[in-house]
Amino acid sequence: MMGDAQENLSEKDEPIDDTSLPYIPPYRSALPGRDRLHIQKSNVCSRAYFVVVMVFFHVYILNVIALLLYVHYNNGPGDIVNGDGASSAPISEGESPLPHPGPHSRNLDMDDYRQSFSLPRIEGIRVGHVQQVSLMPDRTHEMKTLSLKPLLFEIPGFLSEEECRVVVQLAQLKGLMESQTTAPGGGQEESNQPLLSLSTEEVFSLLDLDQDGLLQKQEIVSHSRSRDGTWLSPDNLRQILTGLEACPAGMLTLEEFRRVYDVSQRPGQHRSGTLQGQVKRRSKHTWLYQGPGSHHVLHTLRNRVTRLTRLPSPLVELSEPLQVIRYEHGGFSNAHHDSSPTHSETTCAHTRLAGNTSALSEITCRYLTVLFYLNSVEEGGETTFPVADNRTYEEEALVQDGVDLTDTQETCGRGNLRVNPTVGTALLWYNHLSDGRGWMGELDEYSLHGDCPVSRGVKWVANSWVNVDPDHQQQARYQRLVTHRKQAESGMEEQYHPLSHSDLHQDL
Repeated sequence: MMGDAQENLSEKDEPIDDTSLPYIPPYRSALPGRDRLHIQKSNVCSRAYFVVVMVFFHVYILNVIALLLYVHYNNGPGDIVNGDGASSAPISEGESPLPHPGPHSRNLDMDDYRQSFSLPRIEGIRVGHVQQVSLMPDRTHEMKTLSLKPLLFEIPGFLSEEECRVVVQLAQLKGLMESQTTAPGGGQEESNQPLLSLSTEEVFSLLDLDQDGLLQKQEIVSHSRSRDGTWLSPDNLRQILTGLEACPAGMLTLEEFRRVYDVSQRPGQHRSGTLQGQVKRRSKHTWLYQGPGSHHVLHTLRNRVTRLTRLPSPLVELSEPLQVIRYEHGGFSNAHHDSSPTHSETTCAHTRLAGNTSALSEITCRYLTVLFYLNSVEEGGETTFPVADNRTYEEEALVQDGVDLTDTQETCGRGNLRVNPTVGTALLWYNHLSDGRGWMGELDEYSLHGDCPVSRGVKWVANSWVNVDPDHQQQARYQRLVTHRKQAESGMEEQYHPLSHSDLHQDL
């Protein structure tokens, strides 16, 4: 055994041939602990760094989510958002807060409500440009640009002949009334009351409430808010108030009033850049409600207008009913503006529910007009735009060779642009410019238009107006107020009763 051990030792001591074996680096047995400790330190640092980075990343993500939620809930439907997305000031102190739409509102979708304070406009590109518009699920329509000043489009086949026939029959069933001349300025063409012919002394006496022979500002303001007369327009009132403020005593005698009033009544005066000729027309008209419960053709027509204009549905739904007009042989309307220029003394008629007690008078505020031809006229009856695409707009230029271009009976053929009535065709034009921030701006004076006399046959047309208040905060208050009333009515009654517009259109 001893010999075996020695023999083994002798075998181990024999030299080994290195060339036949792979190279193995020498094992540094003196530093095993140090090498192992170095590897462990590297792993610990990497893991700690990774944990710190991940924690920081998650905290950052949570902060971003929290910020987005904060912005979302602070820019909800209760805030008024203008076209560029900036929030405006809240309702002033002392004003009763208006309720927000409920989560289960049937009549005003929340997404539409949030977008209801932006007014998109269709691009005209150039005169003659044709673009495709999708108004119905199964077909598209061609929309042609007729002018850029005003921005005017023509859409053939907007209505079918059957739809036109139904609208005419509904208007006849409702009954048509005579349209007569009213005050100057656009937007107040129709009246069922006879024109009043009052002398200056009679006007003074009507305004002089206490009959003391002196006219004070409070008496003029009181008349303008009573809405019981059509013989003083906003321009008349503004001219009278200007003369009153120029008097040292702050009151007008009859003689002083006569000078001021006579100036305000002169034809052709330049007041606020608007044409001041008497708007004249010879036609019959009626109004057709288009809300829930109306004829399906009227309801479909309103939805089609919403798609065409690309405006939020609440604006279209809360606008005026559909006006249907019949022009018989010789029927016409002189050139006029559908909307009105705005001033600090005026308020829009459609938003008066929201309250504007400082306004002297009410005006019509119509952002755009969509006109439908319900039949093809045998001869005459064209829609004329006398100054369309003029280089400049001047009231003096409307009188040529002693003839007023706004008088369509005499000068219809001189208009820059005339459109022949064709059944089913629609015209769309903007009555106001953009304010550059996505909302309604000044009145587009180039939107002056009228109807040429019907030479043979009859002419049926319909007007669909979209009412917008130039003050987007006033428009917002109005929409919230109407929405709240609708919700209250739907909660109290099982059957839907539409919001009454009878005070605006008394023939409804």
